[in-house]
Amino acid sequence: MTSLSTVASQPEQFVRNMMNYLAQPWAILREVRRDDLPADLIAGLTVAAVAIPQGIAYASIAELPPHVGLYTAAVGAIVGSLWGSSRFLATGPVNASSLLVLPLLLAVAVPGTPLYLVAASVIAVLSGLMCMGLALMRLGAIVTVASRSVLLGFVAGAALHIGVGQTRHLLGLEVPAAPELYETGMAIIRNLTNAHLATTVLGVGALLLMVALRRLGPRVPAALLTITLSALAVFLFGLEDRGVRIVGEIPRTLPPLTWVANGMFPDIRLVQSLVIGSAAVAALGLVEAVAASQTLARRVGERLDFNQEFFGQGLAKVATGLFSGYPCSGSFTRSALSQQSGARTHLTGVVTGVTVLVAMLLLAPYARLIPRATIAGVLLVIAWGMVDRSAVRRTLRTSSSEAVIMSATFVATLLLPLDFAILAGIVFSLALFVVRSSLPRVYPVVPDATYRHLVHDPTRPVCPQLALMNIRGPLFFGAVYHIEEELRHNYERHPGQRTLVLRMHGVDQCDMSGVEMLDATVQAYRQMGGDVYMVRLRKPLEDVLVQSRFIGETLGRDHILEQDGAIEYLFEHDIDPAICTYECEHRVFAECQTVVKHVYGDHVPSAPLDPRGHHLQVAPDEFRKLMTDPRALLLDVREPAEHRRAHLPGATLLPLRDLLKAAADLPRDRPVLLACRSGRRAARALFVLEDLGYDQVTGLRGGILAWRAAGMSVEIERNAKAEQPR
Repeated sequence: MTSLSTVASQPEQFVRNMMNYLAQPWAILREVRRDDLPADLIAGLTVAAVAIPQGIAYASIAELPPHVGLYTAAVGAIVGSLWGSSRFLATGPVNASSLLVLPLLLAVAVPGTPLYLVAASVIAVLSGLMCMGLALMRLGAIVTVASRSVLLGFVAGAALHIGVGQTRHLLGLEVPAAPELYETGMAIIRNLTNAHLATTVLGVGALLLMVALRRLGPRVPAALLTITLSALAVFLFGLEDRGVRIVGEIPRTLPPLTWVANGMFPDIRLVQSLVIGSAAVAALGLVEAVAASQTLARRVGERLDFNQEFFGQGLAKVATGLFSGYPCSGSFTRSALSQQSGARTHLTGVVTGVTVLVAMLLLAPYARLIPRATIAGVLLVIAWGMVDRSAVRRTLRTSSSEAVIMSATFVATLLLPLDFAILAGIVFSLALFVVRSSLPRVYPVVPDATYRHLVHDPTRPVCPQLALMNIRGPLFFGAVYHIEEELRHNYERHPGQRTLVLRMHGVDQCDMSGVEMLDATVQAYRQMGGDVYMVRLRKPLEDVLVQSRFIGETLGRDHILEQDGAIEYLFEHDIDPAICTYECEHRVFAECQTVVKHVYGDHVPSAPLDPRGHHLQVAPDEFRKLMTDPRALLLDVREPAEHRRAHLPGATLLPLRDLLKAAADLPRDRPVLLACRSGRRAARALFVLEDLGYDQVTGLRGGILAWRAAGMSVEIERNAKAEQPR
């Protein structure tokens, strides 16, 4: 019933999401104040001064007429602002997406034909619908897992594509556009002798002027001034008659419906051939838009709604596709200019779009004189500025995995079809995210120098008996193998660490594979004579472990320890004091500070897998019966300080270190009873005496801890001197 109701409610949820997203303009207008309008007007006009030349220039990257870029700049700015989430994001033509569209269009049509324009609109509509679909499914956060290194690598490759592609216009070469970088480059080299001198001089001059004007600051409309002065030069010196190519006529109309203006409707085969490429355009556009809006939002503390931004970018693409444009996206350059110009609300984008439309209607006769070489020079400067060289260097220095993704995307952009290259880069980035999320961090920790905090410090000594392991990440089917391997490697490095403490505060998710992994770990340690404990267990994980009966059946509640008292508890119940006293030279924990060290190395017998389970050890009640034998020799094998604090009635002190030397001299005709704190040192003594042939030796199982737990009395002789056996 639950699954059926969930499925039935999905269409209703989609409709609800759609209505919420469509209502965004009303939410925006309610927040606009009259005081915001002057600032938005100034910012919108400033951005429009950059959007007009960029619209013409970026359209030329895709071999589209100038008016297509201007329509895209106008419609994209208005729709993207009213239905987007960021008040700074300037939507319209962008260089990387324009370059990505070019090979898709060349594969289905010839530049300058109606089919070419219709195909551009199809890509815009398809990519827009994909973005809107992601928003309706509320998958806006998916873009955050696409690494920025993909965009860095693609933009660097795109800059090179733009540079090579625009060189033919800069030199006035009659070289046809080709989707392959190598083919275009070789064609330019073969035709260098055919370069048009006047065109080359004009293009190089525009490039140098653009560079000089950009040095004056971001508020100077360098591209607009460069294009205006170049058009004026064409008019004054009659350069059109001397063979300098110009952009030609620009319609003085509002954006018409694409398929009406071109007299044709796309068929199903055209749509099918552009689906994959449109997905790449959608992915690249979303990465660009979100990267730009996120960067600007952080500067002012603005909160973004990725789902709304997806919807706004998708709707803008659909609108530009329907109204004689091509795919648009968020421009970082124009968005940053909007913020720097003092934009306060989303109306800045509306002002930008309206200004572009008005400029088209008023200035179209003059815009026809813009030389293609000037646009090429402007684009070459823009392409050089596209590459974030500081971010590239930072990526190469700080992250090898990100550097690999960036480099792979860059190489793929140069060698492969661009739509495949960007999708491959994003898929690689997503795969890396999945791998990282399925590989939790598993590492040992030890107390720091102050014994207040546990840290990962491979230079500090570790306890030979106790492993403290941090786990940070989810315990699900994709992670369990990695966790098991890390725990196994740690045990191989420290085979004496038969007690394992798992610090679980970094784990909040666990599936049945994770439960089974924990169960197998506990069983493995217990088979080795050790045990497993957990500390800092979070409530969601605890609930899963209780419901699966891992806690209760596999691991008792007494094995879920409090952080503060965990080490003290383990010293009482699991840590072998004989190892602390006779084998370990370090004082890893604060509890080690009171241990008297008598390191004898190989002279101390090795402990069995579980010395507490020695067959010659008996329970306290039976041990007490043996003590009633007047011939019995009761030996306490602990250290003097321990003996003075509490010992069994009538016990004689013979520390284990001394027993090793005096064992051969002990009487063989009397029963020898051995006791210590927990039974571990007594078990070691049993092994020594057994090897020497003693057949009347018995140890106290569980030691004095078990003795006192059974309610039996002990003697306290704080000032007594240690006695030696006779």
